[in-house]
Amino acid sequence: MEYESNSSTWDGVYYYPHLFGGIMLTAALLGLSTSYFGGIMGFPTLPYMLPYLRNLQKKKGGKKRIRVYMDGCFDLMHYGHANALRQAKALGDELVVGLVSDEEIVTNKGPPVLSMEERLALVSGLKWVDEVIANAPYAITEDFMNRLFNEHKIDYIIHGDDPCLLPDGSDAYALAKKVGRYKQIKRTEGVSSTDIVGRILASMDDKEVCQVPKESSQNGEPAEMNKNAENLLKSKHASNFLPTSRRIVQFSNAKGPGPNARVVYIDGAFDLFHAGHVEILKSARQLGDFLLVGIYTDQIVSEQRGAHFPLMHLHERSLGVLACRYVDEVIIGAPWEITKDMITTFNISLVVHGTVSESKSSLNGELDPYSVPKSMGIFRMIESPKNITTTSVAQRIKANHEIYEKRNAKKEASEKKFYEERKYISGD
Repeated sequence: MEYESNSSTWDGVYYYPHLFGGIMLTAALLGLSTSYFGGIMGFPTLPYMLPYLRNLQKKKGGKKRIRVYMDGCFDLMHYGHANALRQAKALGDELVVGLVSDEEIVTNKGPPVLSMEERLALVSGLKWVDEVIANAPYAITEDFMNRLFNEHKIDYIIHGDDPCLLPDGSDAYALAKKVGRYKQIKRTEGVSSTDIVGRILASMDDKEVCQVPKESSQNGEPAEMNKNAENLLKSKHASNFLPTSRRIVQFSNAKGPGPNARVVYIDGAFDLFHAGHVEILKSARQLGDFLLVGIYTDQIVSEQRGAHFPLMHLHERSLGVLACRYVDEVIIGAPWEITKDMITTFNISLVVHGTVSESKSSLNGELDPYSVPKSMGIFRMIESPKNITTTSVAQRIKANHEIYEKRNAKKEASEKKFYEERKYISGD
């Protein structure tokens, strides 16, 4: 970093000033040169002592670890949040996340969808997060900034390149910028909490539109109307996310299971990644050495839950799961039925399923998708730690749709302005 010296020699002087000063003071008082110490007393001359100082420094712990801080509401967690925290972690060695309190969110943005407990589980479950400060303020005041620097040993405060303004129109990070302790990352385009709320609100009308009976009349019009309604739904609310192999690699652990690893497999939609997902993945991971997660295709999710689902498409959902610290690998577009060939290919030792699920017991009359692992004696039901589901989260928004519609209208205007004025910032 900028304020660090490139000279390990002077680092040694910095960490042990008393030792270095004592040597120099002794030499000055006696009027002796460093050659005298070397020639008469067998004491190493000063240039040769510097390596010893460097070794002392290394023994103390080496180079100072850089601690960075990033705050946010992190309501309706998505891959954009995860990528922001990934970028923030790359700017230091340890990432501390400030989680804005429910009260501060209400004051500055309106009611949050998720509680502090749920948001805490989500943020703590991300692989790049080292520490979390709960109930952080929305605005970084001078007092709180000093707490970050002095108590939490923060070196830099991080935020995205999108503006974060307080109700009075001022920059929420002005103080950090003023003291030169601010760093900026690139916003992940194609998703936002505002966008996701919009998808959920829109699905209220879409669900009604898509309730056209699937039975065909003599001329086939009702069935055709239903197909058109579903196609309209998919085109109207399609995600703007453009997945790349590089992004997937950035989220991946980039390593497979060892030859003798106990591989645990769990599958699902994992739509609108929430605290319930984090907790069930944690429970599954504790049953083995390597957790493999199957992410259902969009088609399977739609057939299971209706045309208005999934709220997030396959690649969005896959990145959300990959960001979880308990997950080792994902199958992007996992099949509905677990076959013997699949179990052999991935060397699966145990297949698990939670007690809380939104999926139907069968799909289009097919048999139990877990019949094969059950017959092999490697299937286990595990208790879901939380009752929260994607549908229950969506219902919170629908129950207060007027409030969220007003909030979204305001946010959508500011986001539109951001995208119109944005400039590319290299590196993400």
